[in-house]
Amino acid sequence: MITFFAAILLLIVSYFTYGKYVEKVFGMQEKRKTPAYTMADGLDYIPMGKQRNSLIQLLNIAGVGPIFGPIMGALYGPVAFLWIVLGAIFAGAVHDYLTGMISLRNRGAHLPELAGMFLGKAFKHVVNAFSLLLLILVGTVFVTAPAELLGDLTKGWMSVGVWVVVIFAYYILATLLPIDKIIGRLYPIFGLILLISAVGIGGALVFQGHTIPELTFANMHPDNMPIFPILFITIACGALSGFHATQSPIISRTTQNESQGRYIFYGMMIAEAIIAMIWAAAAMAIFNGASLNELLATVGPAGVVKEVSVTTMGAIFGTLAVLGVIVLPITSGDTAFRSARMIIADYIGLAQKKFSSRIWIAAPMFIISIILTQMDFNILWRYFAWANQTTAMIALWIGAMYLALQKKNYWIAAIPAAFITMTTFTFILNAQIGFRLSMNLSYIIAGIITAIIIVGFFIALRRKLEAHEKGTNPIILDDGLGKVS
Repeated sequence: MITFFAAILLLIVSYFTYGKYVEKVFGMQEKRKTPAYTMADGLDYIPMGKQRNSLIQLLNIAGVGPIFGPIMGALYGPVAFLWIVLGAIFAGAVHDYLTGMISLRNRGAHLPELAGMFLGKAFKHVVNAFSLLLLILVGTVFVTAPAELLGDLTKGWMSVGVWVVVIFAYYILATLLPIDKIIGRLYPIFGLILLISAVGIGGALVFQGHTIPELTFANMHPDNMPIFPILFITIACGALSGFHATQSPIISRTTQNESQGRYIFYGMMIAEAIIAMIWAAAAMAIFNGASLNELLATVGPAGVVKEVSVTTMGAIFGTLAVLGVIVLPITSGDTAFRSARMIIADYIGLAQKKFSSRIWIAAPMFIISIILTQMDFNILWRYFAWANQTTAMIALWIGAMYLALQKKNYWIAAIPAAFITMTTFTFILNAQIGFRLSMNLSYIIAGIITAIIIVGFFIALRRKLEAHEKGTNPIILDDGLGKVS
């Protein structure tokens, strides 16, 4: 129990310490006008309050990631706690803050446009395709997961298939209508359910006397799966998630003041990490590794969620906790499709004021997603997990380049970027869904690729700075008040 409480405390303290440092490095300016005002359009650019934006951001980024991922990561034992805490503080929250604030400084631009600006024009096209792949995978995963949970709760009168239709219908409306019409109004209700769920599970663990294991570096996975890289891919949301980089620009378009950025972006990532800690601890406390592994194989993460909820809170309150879990994927799936719509519109230069313009973009996305729902969920999740962390890698390198061009401490982004680069390449080279190489060979090749990318980063930085000095390729050196050189 000491490890659990220490981890939660460390996460909270980090918001006031390291989070404050990251904010200082970036150079927040309260007097600078945000895109919510300078580009107001009544659809995507709408000023909204800090608490409202924060709640939307938390629900956007959470999904089932900080629940399903930590439950599967619990198979490794308490070493998973380390990745959640250190990953969230030094990688995930930095990732979220930088992507949100850099987007805010650039008219609410999405990740592909930022990649083109700071990593090169070719990256814009690559990241655009990759981001859309990730978002459609996320949207699909976040249809099937809540539909299965709802179908289990409503056996006898509503099937999983019916819930899939209902959830898709909601996603279509949330994608097409102005952000303050559905998302802005429903999220406070969803947020209340989420908080009841998380607090209920966490409180039950403490007051019912469940034994949460203390920190050990031992690998407790029943199948002896390697901690590196698989644990760092399995637990994404709650530690570091590239999906967040696709969501933060949504809120960068509704943020009223730069001073709210740390609370909205860094703070909500810390909140998500606390949720991840609670569910990882619950899985470890209630099941041993072997029984958890068996349960995951038979009923999947959704079944484990139900078992944990009912065990700790009883039938009635356990059902409320399950509803809280259902809220998370639904409130990420809707904004996944909304973000994809915005990215495509920005990429092809199609204004979104007309409803018909939104339909032309959204319809093909939903058709593809409906087809993908026929795939095996576990396979879909593995591809999502890898695509997710690869997107985080790209976003962190963008953050590092932005800070380097500003001549600020870019290591706060470059170090986690290098780590997750090594992680994602090792995973895809070794995984069954990838190249199926031996682990030792995967380490070597991934190390070489990571070294090449690091060298490439510094070469690109030097060229950009030299071109800027010659005046042939000006770069934005922002003084924080909108003046550039």
